[in-house]
Amino acid sequence: MDAPALWQRYQDWLYYHEGLGFYLDVSRMGFDDAFVERLQPKFEKAFQDMEALESGSFANPDENRMVGHYWLRDPDLAPTAEIKQEILETLEQIEDFVKKVHKGEIRPPGARKFTDIISIGIGGSALGPQFVATALAGENPPLSIHFIDNSDPAGIDRVLYQLQDRLDRTLVIVISKSGGTPEPHIGMIEVKKVYRAKQLNFVEYAVAVTGIDSHLDKQAKSEGWLTTFPMQDWVGGRTSEMSAVGLLPAALQGIDIRQMLAGAKEMDAATRQRQVKNNPAALLALSWYFAGNGRGEKDMVVLPYKDSLLLFSRYLQQLVMESLGKEKDLTGNIVHQGIAVYGNKGSTDQHAYVQQLREGVANFFLTFIEVLHDRQGVSVEIEPGVTSGDYLSGFLQGTRKALYENHRDSITVTIPAVNPLTVGALIALYERAVGFYGFLINVNAYHQPGVEAGKKAAAAILKLQQQVMQVLEEANAPLSLTQVASQAGEPDEIEVIYKVLRHLYANERGVVLEGNLGQPSSLKVSVQKH
Repeated sequence: MDAPALWQRYQDWLYYHEGLGFYLDVSRMGFDDAFVERLQPKFEKAFQDMEALESGSFANPDENRMVGHYWLRDPDLAPTAEIKQEILETLEQIEDFVKKVHKGEIRPPGARKFTDIISIGIGGSALGPQFVATALAGENPPLSIHFIDNSDPAGIDRVLYQLQDRLDRTLVIVISKSGGTPEPHIGMIEVKKVYRAKQLNFVEYAVAVTGIDSHLDKQAKSEGWLTTFPMQDWVGGRTSEMSAVGLLPAALQGIDIRQMLAGAKEMDAATRQRQVKNNPAALLALSWYFAGNGRGEKDMVVLPYKDSLLLFSRYLQQLVMESLGKEKDLTGNIVHQGIAVYGNKGSTDQHAYVQQLREGVANFFLTFIEVLHDRQGVSVEIEPGVTSGDYLSGFLQGTRKALYENHRDSITVTIPAVNPLTVGALIALYERAVGFYGFLINVNAYHQPGVEAGKKAAAAILKLQQQVMQVLEEANAPLSLTQVASQAGEPDEIEVIYKVLRHLYANERGVVLEGNLGQPSSLKVSVQKH
Protein backbone atom coordinates (compact mmCIF):
# COMPACT_ATOMS: atom_id res chain seq x y z
CA MET A 1 0.00 0.00 0.00
CA ASP A 2 1.47 3.37 -1.00
CA ALA A 3 1.94 6.21 1.48
CA PRO A 4 -1.22 8.22 0.62
CA ALA A 5 -3.41 5.12 0.84
CA LEU A 6 -1.79 4.07 4.10
CA TRP A 7 -2.33 7.55 5.57
CA GLN A 8 -5.99 7.37 4.56
CA ARG A 9 -6.34 3.90 6.12
CA TYR A 10 -4.79 5.22 9.33
CA GLN A 11 -7.38 8.00 9.50
CA ASP A 12 -10.25 5.66 8.59
CA TRP A 13 -9.47 3.19 11.38
CA LEU A 14 -8.09 5.50 14.08
CA TYR A 15 -10.16 5.46 17.28
CA TYR A 16 -9.90 8.43 19.64
CA HIS A 17 -11.54 8.97 23.03
CA GLU A 18 -11.41 12.64 23.96
CA GLY A 19 -12.22 12.22 27.66
CA LEU A 20 -9.37 9.79 28.19
CA GLY A 21 -6.99 11.22 25.59
CA PHE A 22 -6.82 7.63 24.33
CA TYR A 23 -5.97 6.48 20.80
CA LEU A 24 -6.24 3.03 19.21
CA ASP A 25 -4.63 2.40 15.82
CA VAL A 26 -5.44 -0.89 14.05
CA SER A 27 -4.51 0.37 10.58
CA ARG A 28 -1.42 -1.87 10.45
CA MET A 29 -3.55 -4.99 10.77
CA GLY A 30 -4.17 -6.44 7.32
CA PHE A 31 -7.94 -6.95 7.35
CA ASP A 32 -10.13 -5.40 4.67
CA ASP A 33 -13.72 -4.19 4.63
CA ALA A 34 -14.98 -7.53 3.33
CA PHE A 35 -13.47 -9.32 6.34
CA VAL A 36 -15.16 -6.87 8.71
CA GLU A 37 -18.47 -7.39 6.92
CA ARG A 38 -18.20 -11.18 7.22
CA LEU A 39 -17.64 -10.85 10.97
CA GLN A 40 -20.56 -8.47 11.50
CA PRO A 41 -23.12 -11.19 12.45
CA LYS A 42 -20.71 -12.56 15.05
CA PHE A 43 -20.28 -9.07 16.48
CA GLU A 44 -24.03 -8.51 16.63
CA LYS A 45 -24.33 -11.64 18.76
CA ALA A 46 -21.29 -10.63 20.83
CA PHE A 47 -22.86 -7.26 21.63
CA GLN A 48 -26.03 -9.02 22.75
CA ASP A 49 -24.09 -11.54 24.83
CA MET A 50 -22.11 -8.78 26.53
CA GLU A 51 -25.32 -6.95 27.43
CA ALA A 52 -26.72 -10.14 28.95
CA LEU A 53 -23.51 -10.64 30.90
CA GLU A 54 -23.68 -7.16 32.40
CA SER A 55 -27.33 -7.55 33.27
CA GLY A 56 -26.55 -10.53 35.51
CA SER A 57 -26.78 -13.69 33.40
CA PHE A 58 -24.95 -16.74 34.78
CA ALA A 59 -21.74 -16.88 32.71
CA ASN A 60 -19.72 -19.15 34.97
CA PRO A 61 -21.55 -22.50 34.83
CA ASP A 62 -18.81 -24.34 36.74
CA GLU A 63 -19.54 -22.26 39.84
CA ASN A 64 -23.10 -21.13 38.95
CA ARG A 65 -22.06 -17.50 39.26
CA MET A 66 -22.68 -14.19 37.58
CA VAL A 67 -19.75 -12.24 36.14
CA GLY A 68 -19.98 -8.65 37.29
CA HIS A 69 -16.62 -6.92 37.56
CA TYR A 70 -18.14 -4.12 35.43
CA TRP A 71 -20.47 -3.20 38.30
CA LEU A 72 -17.49 -2.41 40.55
CA ARG A 73 -16.80 0.82 38.62
CA ASP A 74 -20.46 1.63 37.91
CA PRO A 75 -22.60 0.31 40.78
CA ASP A 76 -25.75 1.75 39.18
CA LEU A 77 -25.52 -1.09 36.63
CA ALA A 78 -25.65 -3.79 39.31
CA PRO A 79 -28.64 -6.12 38.81
CA THR A 80 -29.88 -5.76 42.40
CA ALA A 81 -29.99 -3.03 45.02
CA GLU A 82 -28.17 -5.35 47.43
CA ILE A 83 -25.19 -5.79 45.10
CA LYS A 84 -25.02 -2.03 44.49
CA GLN A 85 -25.02 -1.35 48.22
CA GLU A 86 -22.35 -4.00 48.82
CA ILE A 87 -20.06 -2.36 46.23
CA LEU A 88 -20.52 1.12 47.72
CA GLU A 89 -20.06 -0.06 51.29
CA THR A 90 -16.87 -1.98 50.43
CA LEU A 91 -15.38 1.08 48.75
CA GLU A 92 -16.22 3.24 51.78
CA GLN A 93 -14.74 0.57 54.08
CA ILE A 94 -11.51 0.56 52.08
CA GLU A 95 -11.21 4.34 52.12
CA ASP A 96 -12.00 4.56 55.84
CA PHE A 97 -9.45 1.86 56.73
CA VAL A 98 -6.74 3.42 54.53
CA LYS A 99 -7.35 6.89 55.97
CA LYS A 100 -6.92 5.54 59.50
CA VAL A 101 -3.75 3.63 58.55
CA HIS A 102 -2.23 6.73 56.90
CA LYS A 103 -3.06 8.88 59.93
CA GLY A 104 -1.72 6.29 62.36
CA GLU A 105 -5.11 5.71 63.98
CA ILE A 106 -4.74 2.06 62.96
CA ARG A 107 -1.12 1.28 63.74
CA PRO A 108 1.14 -1.58 64.78
CA PRO A 109 1.82 -2.11 68.49
CA GLY A 110 4.88 -0.14 69.54
CA ALA A 111 5.19 1.90 66.32
CA ARG A 112 3.69 5.16 65.12
CA LYS A 113 2.59 3.93 61.70
CA PHE A 114 2.69 1.03 59.30
CA THR A 115 5.43 1.58 56.71
CA ASP A 116 5.21 -1.57 54.57
CA ILE A 117 2.78 -4.13 53.20
CA ILE A 118 3.18 -7.84 52.54
CA SER A 119 0.54 -8.88 50.01
CA ILE A 120 -0.02 -12.64 49.93
CA GLY A 121 -1.95 -13.88 46.90
CA ILE A 122 -1.70 -15.88 43.70
CA GLY A 123 -2.71 -15.35 40.06
CA GLY A 124 -4.97 -12.36 39.57
CA SER A 125 -4.79 -11.58 43.28
CA ALA A 126 -1.11 -10.81 42.75
CA LEU A 127 -0.66 -9.88 39.08
CA GLY A 128 -3.14 -6.99 39.08
CA PRO A 129 -1.81 -5.38 42.28
CA GLN A 130 1.79 -5.90 41.09
CA PHE A 131 1.08 -4.23 37.75
CA VAL A 132 -0.69 -1.28 39.39
CA ALA A 133 2.02 -0.85 42.02
CA THR A 134 4.77 -0.77 39.39
CA ALA A 135 2.77 1.60 37.19
CA LEU A 136 1.42 4.05 39.75
CA ALA A 137 3.09 3.93 43.17
CA GLY A 138 5.19 7.05 43.74
CA GLU A 139 8.86 7.18 44.62
CA ASN A 140 8.01 7.58 48.32
CA PRO A 141 4.61 5.96 48.89
CA PRO A 142 2.91 6.05 52.31
CA LEU A 143 3.43 2.28 52.48
CA SER A 144 5.82 0.24 50.33
CA ILE A 145 4.43 -3.05 49.03
CA HIS A 146 6.10 -6.47 48.81
CA PHE A 147 4.54 -9.58 47.29
CA ILE A 148 4.51 -13.24 48.23
CA ASP A 149 2.91 -14.72 45.12
CA ASN A 150 4.34 -18.22 45.01
CA SER A 151 5.09 -21.17 47.25
CA ASP A 152 8.83 -20.99 46.49
CA PRO A 153 10.52 -21.12 49.92
CA ALA A 154 13.58 -19.17 48.75
CA GLY A 155 11.35 -16.46 47.27
CA ILE A 156 9.42 -16.16 50.53
CA ASP A 157 12.69 -15.96 52.47
CA ARG A 158 13.94 -13.17 50.19
CA VAL A 159 10.86 -11.01 50.81
CA LEU A 160 10.95 -11.57 54.56
CA TYR A 161 14.69 -10.91 54.74
CA GLN A 162 14.19 -7.53 53.06
CA LEU A 163 11.68 -6.67 55.78
CA GLN A 164 13.44 -8.15 58.78
CA ASP A 165 14.10 -4.75 60.38
CA ARG A 166 10.62 -3.41 59.56
CA LEU A 167 8.48 -6.45 60.22
CA ASP A 168 7.07 -4.76 63.33
CA ARG A 169 5.73 -2.01 61.05
CA THR A 170 4.49 -4.24 58.21
CA LEU A 171 0.81 -4.80 57.43
CA VAL A 172 -0.04 -8.24 56.00
CA ILE A 173 -2.85 -8.64 53.45
CA VAL A 174 -3.91 -12.24 52.79
CA ILE A 175 -5.99 -12.56 49.61
CA SER A 176 -7.96 -15.72 48.85
CA LYS A 177 -11.58 -15.91 47.73
CA SER A 178 -12.23 -19.39 49.10
CA GLY A 179 -9.54 -19.42 51.74
CA GLY A 180 -8.59 -22.86 50.50
CA THR A 181 -6.20 -22.00 47.68
CA PRO A 182 -2.87 -23.59 48.63
CA GLU A 183 -0.43 -20.80 47.72
CA PRO A 184 -1.95 -17.99 49.85
CA HIS A 185 -2.42 -20.43 52.72
CA ILE A 186 1.24 -21.47 52.47
CA GLY A 187 2.35 -17.83 52.40
CA MET A 188 0.23 -17.03 55.44
CA ILE A 189 1.67 -19.96 57.44
CA GLU A 190 5.24 -18.94 56.49
CA VAL A 191 4.66 -15.30 57.49
CA LYS A 192 2.92 -16.27 60.73
CA LYS A 193 5.97 -18.32 61.70
CA VAL A 194 8.33 -15.40 61.15
CA TYR A 195 6.11 -12.99 63.10
CA ARG A 196 5.98 -15.49 65.95
CA ALA A 197 9.78 -15.84 65.90
CA LYS A 198 10.03 -12.04 66.18
CA GLN A 199 7.61 -12.21 69.13
CA LEU A 200 5.00 -10.26 67.17
CA ASN A 201 1.30 -11.09 67.43
CA PHE A 202 0.35 -11.76 63.81
CA VAL A 203 -3.34 -10.91 64.22
CA GLU A 204 -2.45 -7.29 65.10
CA TYR A 205 -0.86 -6.90 61.65
CA ALA A 206 -3.21 -8.97 59.48
CA VAL A 207 -6.04 -8.17 57.08
CA ALA A 208 -7.99 -10.65 54.93
CA VAL A 209 -9.58 -10.09 51.52
CA THR A 210 -11.82 -13.09 51.01
CA GLY A 211 -15.28 -14.41 50.29
CA ILE A 212 -17.94 -13.81 52.92
CA ASP A 213 -18.10 -16.81 55.30
CA SER A 214 -15.13 -18.47 53.62
CA HIS A 215 -12.69 -20.48 55.72
CA LEU A 216 -10.29 -17.52 55.74
CA ASP A 217 -13.07 -15.08 56.65
CA LYS A 218 -14.09 -17.22 59.63
CA GLN A 219 -10.46 -17.68 60.69
CA ALA A 220 -9.68 -13.96 60.55
CA LYS A 221 -12.78 -13.05 62.55
CA SER A 222 -12.34 -15.77 65.16
CA GLU A 223 -8.65 -14.93 65.67
CA GLY A 224 -9.29 -11.17 65.81
CA TRP A 225 -7.43 -9.89 62.74
CA LEU A 226 -7.50 -6.12 62.14
CA THR A 227 -10.36 -6.43 59.63
CA THR A 228 -11.66 -8.30 56.61
CA PHE A 229 -12.78 -7.08 53.19
CA PRO A 230 -15.23 -8.99 50.98
CA MET A 231 -14.27 -10.62 47.68
CA GLN A 232 -17.54 -11.01 45.82
CA ASP A 233 -18.30 -14.40 44.29
CA TRP A 234 -19.18 -12.71 40.98
CA VAL A 235 -15.66 -11.33 40.59
CA GLY A 236 -13.03 -13.65 39.10
CA GLY A 237 -9.40 -13.43 40.14
CA ARG A 238 -8.12 -12.16 36.80
CA THR A 239 -10.76 -9.39 36.74
CA SER A 240 -10.47 -8.45 40.42
CA GLU A 241 -8.23 -5.37 40.29
CA MET A 242 -11.19 -3.00 40.78
CA SER A 243 -12.39 -4.97 43.83
CA ALA A 244 -10.88 -4.91 47.30
CA VAL A 245 -8.19 -7.24 45.92
CA GLY A 246 -6.62 -4.37 43.97
CA LEU A 247 -8.12 -1.24 45.47
CA LEU A 248 -7.01 -1.87 49.04
CA PRO A 249 -3.25 -2.22 48.35
CA ALA A 250 -3.40 0.56 45.76
CA ALA A 251 -5.04 3.01 48.17
CA LEU A 252 -2.58 2.11 50.92
CA GLN A 253 0.22 3.10 48.51
CA GLY A 254 -1.41 6.47 47.99
CA ILE A 255 -2.84 5.69 44.53
CA ASP A 256 -6.08 7.50 43.63
CA ILE A 257 -8.47 4.55 43.36
CA ARG A 258 -11.45 6.78 42.51
CA GLN A 259 -9.59 7.86 39.38
CA MET A 260 -8.82 4.24 38.51
CA LEU A 261 -12.50 3.41 38.81
CA ALA A 262 -13.43 6.49 36.77
CA GLY A 263 -11.07 5.49 33.95
CA ALA A 264 -12.47 1.97 33.90
CA LYS A 265 -16.05 3.25 33.95
CA GLU A 266 -15.39 5.61 31.04
CA MET A 267 -13.74 2.87 28.99
CA ASP A 268 -16.58 0.47 29.77
CA ALA A 269 -19.04 3.04 28.44
CA ALA A 270 -16.99 3.48 25.26
CA THR A 271 -17.00 -0.27 24.68
CA ARG A 272 -20.79 -0.49 24.80
CA GLN A 273 -21.04 1.17 21.39
CA ARG A 274 -22.67 -1.16 18.85
CA GLN A 275 -20.54 -0.03 15.89
CA VAL A 276 -17.23 -1.89 15.67
CA LYS A 277 -15.33 1.18 14.43
CA ASN A 278 -16.52 3.19 17.42
CA ASN A 279 -15.78 0.51 20.01
CA PRO A 280 -12.10 0.08 21.02
CA ALA A 281 -12.60 -3.34 22.64
CA ALA A 282 -14.41 -4.59 19.53
CA LEU A 283 -11.58 -3.23 17.37
CA LEU A 284 -9.06 -5.20 19.44
CA ALA A 285 -11.19 -8.36 19.23
CA LEU A 286 -11.53 -7.88 15.46
CA SER A 287 -7.76 -7.53 15.12
CA TRP A 288 -7.06 -10.60 17.25
CA TYR A 289 -9.54 -12.63 15.23
CA PHE A 290 -7.96 -11.53 11.95
CA ALA A 291 -4.39 -12.13 13.14
CA GLY A 292 -5.02 -15.68 14.30
CA ASN A 293 -7.78 -16.68 11.88
CA GLY A 294 -10.13 -16.96 14.86
CA ARG A 295 -8.00 -19.87 16.07
CA GLY A 296 -5.18 -18.18 17.96
CA GLU A 297 -2.73 -19.14 15.22
CA LYS A 298 -0.49 -16.18 16.06
CA ASP A 299 0.92 -15.02 19.39
CA MET A 300 0.21 -11.62 20.91
CA VAL A 301 3.43 -9.72 21.64
CA VAL A 302 2.93 -6.72 23.94
CA LEU A 303 5.56 -3.97 23.97
CA PRO A 304 4.89 -1.03 26.31
CA TYR A 305 7.31 1.83 25.69
CA LYS A 306 7.38 2.95 29.32
CA ASP A 307 9.27 1.42 32.23
CA SER A 308 6.31 1.81 34.57
CA LEU A 309 4.24 -0.46 32.30
CA LEU A 310 6.81 -3.26 32.44
CA LEU A 311 4.38 -5.72 34.05
CA PHE A 312 1.48 -5.00 31.69
CA SER A 313 2.33 -7.91 29.39
CA ARG A 314 2.57 -10.25 32.39
CA TYR A 315 -0.80 -9.03 33.65
CA LEU A 316 -2.34 -9.53 30.19
CA GLN A 317 -0.80 -12.98 29.95
CA GLN A 318 -3.11 -14.29 32.64
CA LEU A 319 -6.13 -12.23 31.59
CA VAL A 320 -5.96 -13.40 27.96
CA MET A 321 -4.60 -16.93 28.27
CA GLU A 322 -6.66 -18.07 31.26
CA SER A 323 -9.80 -16.56 29.76
CA LEU A 324 -9.42 -17.80 26.18
CA GLY A 325 -7.33 -20.97 26.49
CA LYS A 326 -10.13 -23.55 26.32
CA GLU A 327 -10.40 -27.12 25.09
CA LYS A 328 -14.11 -26.94 24.33
CA ASP A 329 -16.46 -24.29 22.98
CA LEU A 330 -19.87 -23.47 24.43
CA THR A 331 -21.53 -26.31 22.52
CA GLY A 332 -19.04 -28.91 23.74
CA ASN A 333 -16.95 -29.19 20.58
CA ILE A 334 -13.20 -29.76 20.92
CA VAL A 335 -11.63 -26.51 19.65
CA HIS A 336 -8.37 -25.95 21.59
CA GLN A 337 -8.68 -22.17 21.55
CA GLY A 338 -6.43 -19.48 22.99
CA ILE A 339 -3.93 -16.73 22.25
CA ALA A 340 -0.39 -16.95 23.63
CA VAL A 341 0.84 -13.65 25.12
CA TYR A 342 4.38 -12.55 25.80
CA GLY A 343 6.33 -9.32 25.96
CA ASN A 344 8.52 -7.08 28.04
CA LYS A 345 9.15 -3.44 27.17
CA GLY A 346 10.46 -1.15 24.46
CA SER A 347 13.01 -0.14 23.52
CA THR A 348 14.87 -2.80 25.52
CA ASP A 349 13.45 -5.54 23.33
CA GLN A 350 14.66 -3.89 20.16
CA HIS A 351 18.01 -5.23 21.31
CA ALA A 352 16.48 -8.63 22.12
CA TYR A 353 13.72 -10.37 20.19
CA VAL A 354 12.70 -7.68 17.67
CA GLN A 355 15.30 -9.16 15.30
CA GLN A 356 13.20 -12.33 15.12
CA LEU A 357 9.94 -10.39 14.98
CA ARG A 358 11.07 -8.58 11.85
CA GLU A 359 12.92 -11.33 10.02
CA GLY A 360 12.09 -14.66 11.68
CA VAL A 361 8.96 -16.78 11.95
CA ALA A 362 5.88 -14.61 11.32
CA ASN A 363 3.84 -16.31 14.04
CA PHE A 364 2.77 -13.21 15.97
CA PHE A 365 1.10 -9.83 15.89
CA LEU A 366 2.43 -6.98 17.98
CA THR A 367 0.79 -4.45 20.27
CA PHE A 368 2.73 -1.27 20.95
CA ILE A 369 1.74 0.71 24.07
CA GLU A 370 2.72 4.33 23.52
CA VAL A 371 2.78 7.00 26.25
CA LEU A 372 2.84 10.58 24.96
CA HIS A 373 4.06 12.36 28.09
CA ASP A 374 7.78 11.78 28.68
CA ARG A 375 8.39 12.81 32.30
CA GLN A 376 7.70 15.32 35.04
CA GLY A 377 9.84 18.39 34.35
CA VAL A 378 12.03 19.41 31.43
CA SER A 379 14.17 16.90 29.51
CA VAL A 380 17.80 17.56 28.73
CA GLU A 381 18.74 17.64 25.06
CA ILE A 382 20.83 14.60 24.13
CA GLU A 383 21.76 16.42 20.96
CA PRO A 384 20.41 19.70 19.56
CA GLY A 385 16.61 19.56 19.58
CA VAL A 386 16.43 15.88 20.62
CA THR A 387 15.63 14.42 24.07
CA SER A 388 15.67 10.87 25.44
CA GLY A 389 11.88 10.85 25.09
CA ASP A 390 12.24 11.75 21.41
CA TYR A 391 14.55 8.77 20.99
CA LEU A 392 12.03 6.47 22.72
CA SER A 393 9.24 7.71 20.46
CA GLY A 394 11.50 7.31 17.44
CA PHE A 395 12.34 3.74 18.40
CA LEU A 396 8.64 2.90 18.62
CA GLN A 397 7.75 4.52 15.31
CA GLY A 398 10.77 3.04 13.59
CA THR A 399 10.07 -0.48 14.84
CA ARG A 400 6.41 -0.21 13.80
CA LYS A 401 7.45 0.92 10.33
CA ALA A 402 10.14 -1.74 9.95
CA LEU A 403 7.72 -4.49 10.96
CA TYR A 404 5.00 -3.28 8.61
CA GLU A 405 7.44 -3.14 5.71
CA ASN A 406 8.15 -6.82 6.30
CA HIS A 407 4.44 -7.73 6.46
CA ARG A 408 4.20 -8.01 10.25
CA ASP A 409 0.88 -6.83 11.71
CA SER A 410 0.71 -4.46 14.66
CA ILE A 411 -1.70 -2.52 16.86
CA THR A 412 -0.79 0.72 18.64
CA VAL A 413 -2.48 1.78 21.87
CA THR A 414 -1.67 5.37 22.89
CA ILE A 415 -2.36 7.02 26.24
CA PRO A 416 -1.42 10.57 27.25
CA ALA A 417 0.35 9.57 30.49
CA VAL A 418 0.57 6.74 32.98
CA ASN A 419 -1.83 7.75 35.74
CA PRO A 420 -4.71 6.17 37.67
CA LEU A 421 -7.29 7.24 35.07
CA THR A 422 -5.45 5.72 32.09
CA VAL A 423 -4.38 2.57 33.94
CA GLY A 424 -8.00 1.98 34.95
CA ALA A 425 -8.99 2.49 31.32
CA LEU A 426 -6.36 0.04 30.03
CA ILE A 427 -7.50 -2.64 32.46
CA ALA A 428 -11.13 -2.20 31.42
CA LEU A 429 -10.26 -2.11 27.72
CA TYR A 430 -8.55 -5.49 27.78
CA GLU A 431 -11.13 -7.07 30.07
CA ARG A 432 -13.80 -6.05 27.54
CA ALA A 433 -11.74 -7.12 24.53
CA VAL A 434 -11.27 -10.58 26.04
CA GLY A 435 -15.02 -10.80 26.62
CA PHE A 436 -15.85 -9.81 23.04
CA TYR A 437 -13.27 -12.16 21.55
CA GLY A 438 -14.56 -15.03 23.69
CA PHE A 439 -18.05 -14.49 22.31
CA LEU A 440 -16.70 -14.26 18.73
CA ILE A 441 -15.04 -17.68 19.00
CA ASN A 442 -17.86 -19.17 21.12
CA VAL A 443 -15.89 -20.06 24.26
CA ASN A 444 -16.58 -19.26 27.89
CA ALA A 445 -14.03 -16.65 28.91
CA TYR A 446 -15.11 -16.76 32.54
CA HIS A 447 -14.22 -20.21 33.82
CA GLN A 448 -10.91 -22.05 34.13
CA PRO A 449 -11.33 -25.84 34.27
CA GLY A 450 -7.67 -26.39 33.37
CA VAL A 451 -6.49 -24.46 36.42
CA GLU A 452 -8.78 -26.48 38.67
CA ALA A 453 -7.47 -29.70 37.13
CA GLY A 454 -3.91 -28.66 37.96
CA LYS A 455 -4.85 -27.96 41.58
CA LYS A 456 -6.48 -31.38 41.92
CA ALA A 457 -3.43 -33.10 40.41
CA ALA A 458 -1.10 -31.31 42.84
CA ALA A 459 -3.28 -32.35 45.77
CA ALA A 460 -3.15 -35.95 44.57
CA ILE A 461 0.66 -35.88 44.48
CA LEU A 462 0.86 -34.52 48.03
CA LYS A 463 -1.49 -37.26 49.18
CA LEU A 464 0.74 -39.81 47.44
CA GLN A 465 3.75 -38.35 49.26
CA GLN A 466 2.06 -39.04 52.59
CA GLN A 467 1.29 -42.63 51.53
CA VAL A 468 4.91 -43.20 50.47
CA MET A 469 6.32 -41.83 53.72
CA GLN A 470 3.99 -44.09 55.70
CA VAL A 471 5.24 -47.12 53.71
CA LEU A 472 8.86 -46.19 54.43
CA GLU A 473 8.21 -45.53 58.11
CA GLU A 474 6.69 -49.00 58.45
CA ALA A 475 9.38 -50.81 56.43
CA ASN A 476 11.99 -52.90 58.25
CA ALA A 477 14.59 -52.62 55.46
CA PRO A 478 15.41 -50.37 52.49
CA LEU A 479 13.01 -50.79 49.58
CA SER A 480 13.37 -50.46 45.83
CA LEU A 481 11.24 -47.87 44.05
CA THR A 482 9.13 -50.70 42.63
CA GLN A 483 8.50 -52.04 46.12
CA VAL A 484 7.62 -48.59 47.45
CA ALA A 485 5.14 -48.00 44.63
CA SER A 486 3.59 -51.44 45.06
CA GLN A 487 3.21 -51.14 48.83
CA ALA A 488 1.75 -47.64 48.46
CA GLY A 489 -0.88 -49.14 46.16
CA GLU A 490 0.25 -46.99 43.21
CA PRO A 491 2.42 -49.23 40.97
CA ASP A 492 1.77 -47.03 37.91
CA GLU A 493 3.03 -43.89 39.67
CA ILE A 494 6.62 -45.00 40.12
CA GLU A 495 8.06 -41.99 38.27
CA VAL A 496 6.11 -39.55 40.41
CA ILE A 497 7.16 -41.41 43.54
CA TYR A 498 10.80 -41.24 42.46
CA LYS A 499 10.57 -37.47 41.97
CA VAL A 500 8.83 -36.99 45.31
CA LEU A 501 11.56 -38.96 47.08
CA ARG A 502 14.33 -37.15 45.21
CA HIS A 503 12.87 -33.81 46.35
CA LEU A 504 12.62 -34.94 49.97
CA TYR A 505 16.17 -36.32 49.84
CA ALA A 506 17.55 -33.04 48.42
CA ASN A 507 15.94 -31.11 51.24
CA GLU A 508 17.17 -33.45 54.00
CA ARG A 509 13.65 -34.45 54.99
CA GLY A 510 14.64 -37.81 56.42
CA VAL A 511 14.70 -39.78 53.16
CA VAL A 512 17.82 -41.87 52.46
CA LEU A 513 18.68 -42.86 48.86
CA GLU A 514 21.36 -45.50 48.34
CA GLY A 515 22.68 -46.38 44.89
CA ASN A 516 23.39 -44.53 41.65
CA LEU A 517 21.32 -41.33 41.58
CA GLY A 518 21.59 -41.31 37.79
CA GLN A 519 19.99 -44.77 37.59
CA PRO A 520 16.74 -44.61 39.56
CA SER A 521 16.05 -48.34 39.25
CA SER A 522 19.23 -49.07 41.24
CA LEU A 523 18.13 -47.07 44.26
CA LYS A 524 17.20 -48.39 47.65
CA VAL A 525 15.05 -46.11 49.77
CA SER A 526 14.65 -45.81 53.51
CA VAL A 527 13.94 -43.15 56.12
CA GLN A 528 15.92 -42.03 59.10
CA LYS A 529 14.19 -43.51 62.11
CA HIS A 530 13.32 -41.11 64.93
